[in-house]
Amino acid sequence: MEAIIRFIQETGFYQFTQGMNWQMLVMIMISLFLSYLAIVKKFEPLLLLNIAIGMMLTNLPGTDMYHEILFSGGHIHWDLFTGSVVTQEFLNELQASGVAEAVLATVQVGDVIKVGLLDVLYLGVKLGIYPCLIFMGVGAMTDFGPLIANPKSLLLGAAAQLGIFMAYSGCLLLRYTGIGSLMFTYQEASSVGIIGGADGPTAIFLTSKLAPHMLGPIAGAAYSYMALVPIIQPPIMKALTTKKERQIIMKPLRKVSKREKIVFPIIVTIFASCLVPSSGPLVACLMLGNLFKECGVAERLSQQVQNGIMNTVTIFLALSVGATATATTFLAPKTLMILCMGIVAFSFGTAGGVLLAKFMNLFLKEKINPLIGSAGVSAVPMAARVSQMVGQKENPGNFLLMHAMGPNVAGVIGSAIAAGVLLSLFPV
Repeated sequence: MEAIIRFIQETGFYQFTQGMNWQMLVMIMISLFLSYLAIVKKFEPLLLLNIAIGMMLTNLPGTDMYHEILFSGGHIHWDLFTGSVVTQEFLNELQASGVAEAVLATVQVGDVIKVGLLDVLYLGVKLGIYPCLIFMGVGAMTDFGPLIANPKSLLLGAAAQLGIFMAYSGCLLLRYTGIGSLMFTYQEASSVGIIGGADGPTAIFLTSKLAPHMLGPIAGAAYSYMALVPIIQPPIMKALTTKKERQIIMKPLRKVSKREKIVFPIIVTIFASCLVPSSGPLVACLMLGNLFKECGVAERLSQQVQNGIMNTVTIFLALSVGATATATTFLAPKTLMILCMGIVAFSFGTAGGVLLAKFMNLFLKEKINPLIGSAGVSAVPMAARVSQMVGQKENPGNFLLMHAMGPNVAGVIGSAIAAGVLLSLFPV
């Protein structure tokens, strides 16, 4: 009889009735909603579906797939991975470093943590492996020809990073509200701001280093808003431009030589890594993947990075990110504020690119259609397609897609450099 009672008490159904486990049930419902968005609405399905499943797995009571305590305080506690006993001194150190009481309450003195599947997978995020491999795959699938043919578009990609620093500033302003639950640290504000780059791997890379406890909400917001680019951007683009500006027809881009495409990733890697060394891992992997594609002698590597490696890492990355969305972290006032600041970041990023294009037109003989500036938010290639869509509604003969791809891929480089700048300002 005791064995039967013990079995019942170990089931997840029983544990849902204990303590604060109702929060886990709420998180499971959220994960089901995200799965609905991924499968039915097709919002970033390759990533959002895996994030939703990771969120579900980490909130199923009793499964012990992910343990926040292993990564608490922003560090990997390797001794706990190897079976060391949790000591009072260890808990005191974590408490002194500001680790949440809810996380400390998950273990007791004398416990030995059984490392779970998601704990192991999350090491790839924490060590910065997955985002860099994703960037390598993105580079292998990217054509930098439009950017090389029209170097001015690099400025538009840079201007679109305005959203990052506006959201960062907005988070810091909340420090003066006097509401403790909404007071962001500089590291947390940086992680929220990077949502404006509209680049999921970059957001994950920076947040995993500066504010790993916020990884779940920030990644969820970043990928959700990326999927909503066709809804968020058009009203802003139309509000900031006149009908005449939206009808501007741009001349076809010049043909870029193979030599230029080979030299470009090498030069960018050297320049960006010397300018902002912290951005080196992301930029180098992005450009290495592109070099595989353009050099003509590494086709096998290019295909492998684009397909096998990219798909495998996407699964591991998204599951790991979803696993960090525990009830104690996700169901907090800051999560709602992250969602609000995400909208601010995307809006200012879109506006920054459009307004700079309008400003540049004051000095250019060959005018730029300001709509392509919105593509600088780097949601590749969705933002470029939105520029094309809005432009063609005003003038069916207007083809802006290739022109918009210039600031679009420039935005990828820009967001990586912006992440490097923030990482340099607040080193870990």
